Amino acid sequence: MKIYKKPVVITTMVIAGLMAAGCGKEDAKSSAPVKPAASTAQLPSGHPPVGQSPTGAPAPVANPKEGKLKMDPTQKFNQFRIGQTNVKAIYADGKITWIGTSGGIIRYDTSDDSYKVFDATNGLLSSGAFSVNKIKGRITIGTYGGGMAMLNDDGKTWKIYNIPDGVGDSFVYKVIEAKNGDIWIATWSGVNRVRGGALDDPSKWDLFTVENTHGGLPNDWVYSLAEGNDGVIWLATEGGMARFANGKWDNWNHAKGMGAPYEKVKKDIAFKTDPGKASEHHARQKREMGLMDVDVAYNPNYIVALTVDRNGQPWAGTWGGGVSRFDKDHWTTYTTVEGLPGNHIFMLHKDNEGQIWIGTNKGLAQWQDGKFKVMTSADGLVADSVFSMETTPDGGKWIGGFGGVTYFRPVK
Repeated sequence: MKIYKKPVVITTMVIAGLMAAGCGKEDAKSSAPVKPAASTAQLPSGHPPVGQSPTGAPAPVANPKEGKLKMDPTQKFNQFRIGQTNVKAIYADGKITWIGTSGGIIRYDTSDDSYKVFDATNGLLSSGAFSVNKIKGRITIGTYGGGMAMLNDDGKTWKIYNIPDGVGDSFVYKVIEAKNGDIWIATWSGVNRVRGGALDDPSKWDLFTVENTHGGLPNDWVYSLAEGNDGVIWLATEGGMARFANGKWDNWNHAKGMGAPYEKVKKDIAFKTDPGKASEHHARQKREMGLMDVDVAYNPNYIVALTVDRNGQPWAGTWGGGVSRFDKDHWTTYTTVEGLPGNHIFMLHKDNEGQIWIGTNKGLAQWQDGKFKVMTSADGLVADSVFSMETTPDGGKWIGGFGGVTYFRPVK
């Protein structure tokens, strides 16, 4: 993908309808989000690390839930501003692009530039989205505290699956449909497997936890999922990486080779607030992982991003310890020393050509021929914190960060 250096005119559009959903304040003059200072970034208590988080109470502004944007097809890239929210997920479904944010789910129709916002006021139980993709042919949202939501055939209402239906927790981070038809649901309290995808049959639901796998699942907080070769399921957790294959569990953590040691990355730790002081949960994790001498946001056992490359090798994004790649029996870790822009890894994406993209706290990196090619806000990204990415069938790139999305048109 070619990086477009300035000067390039950027068409910036503001998607309304999210302010009332808890996006925070926005600069009315520039329509750009007001970013908090880096020193205010911290790990929210009871929630996963999200990098730069908005501060202050949301303003009760009445914005429309539907509208149209004015795209400029002559520009090589366009920016979509959505206020002080994190764009955590993007999914391209034909001409429709779904954008999952911490303040609402946006359905954007690229054929006519119309959009519609779904949130807790019009069908969802929670406005925040961790993941968006398609399961059993239906758009499926993993939400912040509102369970798993699947769009009904009318395109307007949602079928909600939550704790009473068998979901391990109302915080759902990722949902995938395996090649054998099983559905896997990553939650704050373990991972569900729905055998054969029979969501409405309670007898088909399993919940795997640290306890009932006898430590095979290293931590109940499961951030992400990916299917590898031969039906292998990889799981990113707050205690390391797990693998489920042929009914058996394996796992790896920092002690087994994942993530860079603190001495290697300490000068490049971006977030200085100690998560152990934000909540007892994180304090306990630090004690269990032997990190009591570390007083910044670093924990190489937190695997917050995951993908599997075309060779079947998993890539694991850590919280401050860079990105690690597994090659049969050992892990290789890359950090800013090897060319990454940042060591906090928020996102991993495999594009249509099998290229690996890494979203960090300081920009986006493409793994290409053994090196990292870096893109930042100076090249057109909405923000340097990159939380999500999607590649369209024609090669277009959607890149989500703090405050909005950048769309790069296919290079011809």
